[in-house]
Amino acid sequence: MEYQRIELEQIVKPLLSWYDGHARVLPWREEISPYRVWVSEIMLQQTRVEAVKPFFERFMKALPDICALANCPEDELLKLWEGLGYYNRVRNMQKAAQMILNEYGGAFPADYEKLLSLPGIGHYTAGAIGSIAFGLPLPAVDGNVLRVISRVTASYEDVLKQSVKNAMEKEIARIIPRERAGDFTQAMIEIGAIVCVPNGKAKCGECPLAFCCQAKAKGIVEELPKKKIKKERRVEEKTILVLKEGERVAIRRRPPKGLLAGLYELPHLEGHLGEDEVLVHVKEWGLTPIRILPLAGAKHIFSHVEWRMTGYAVSLEETEEMDQNGLFFIDAKETEEKYPIPAAFAVYARYMDIVLGQEKYEER
Repeated sequence: MEYQRIELEQIVKPLLSWYDGHARVLPWREEISPYRVWVSEIMLQQTRVEAVKPFFERFMKALPDICALANCPEDELLKLWEGLGYYNRVRNMQKAAQMILNEYGGAFPADYEKLLSLPGIGHYTAGAIGSIAFGLPLPAVDGNVLRVISRVTASYEDVLKQSVKNAMEKEIARIIPRERAGDFTQAMIEIGAIVCVPNGKAKCGECPLAFCCQAKAKGIVEELPKKKIKKERRVEEKTILVLKEGERVAIRRRPPKGLLAGLYELPHLEGHLGEDEVLVHVKEWGLTPIRILPLAGAKHIFSHVEWRMTGYAVSLEETEEMDQNGLFFIDAKETEEKYPIPAAFAVYARYMDIVLGQEKYEER
């Protein structure tokens, strides 16, 4: 990757000066610690800052330190993560916490290679923890940083290529001010998050780097960063069932491996089925349907799969053995409080009079 070194060196002082006056007040910045930086960075990987705030505060209250995270029961851990998605991330966090307890006496190692050896911690997260929590001159290159540097240098190289990320990490490492490594890391991320934003909305008039930005000078800000077009997601059709017996609803646990592994879900069938087909399946499960009502369609997007869903609410007659075929019936409020259900089912959970994950913390 070709850079004009003087340009990159020029960004340091104006960027830090801007950050000193524009840094957002965020809960994980109020008290800096390796643990708090780590939790926030993992949460922020696929979720907006404003959405993460209540999750972070709830998580820190329930699991305030490495020891609490390492020893948390899985269902409770997954329930705390409900609504953030990518549940393997929090499972890896627990594995890392257990490793920190066993190998480092419960304290995060202030060493880049040791941080990288922890489950679920890659180059970016290791750099963020190292620079923000320990003041080490380590690069933390996320999508925001890739976008800012691509525009400042007017680079058309594909930022999704690992070789491009590696080259950018090397250049960032070269210009990090050792006396303010953490502030520099946060400033780079911050300016990409609120000024040098994507999709043609960059606020160049407010940017402290506009004086040296090659993309601005060439009028190509909206063209950068360059990314290879991703493959289309695989589409799967599902029929979701809200099975109700009085005040109780049916849920089941997903397999221990694969998509949404180990979480709880509403029972569902493959394909978009009609009422008669659904009733046949319900009877095959040993249940006796009384009424069936169609529900609204919904869509949920995972990283590589898109679910297109239809649904039915089915009222059931109570029988001696309601819990069978992997289904078990519990009070709806108990489901909301104790059982982690993925956000993919949020639309249908409303028909159970419960809300999942992020919706609990939004003003209603």
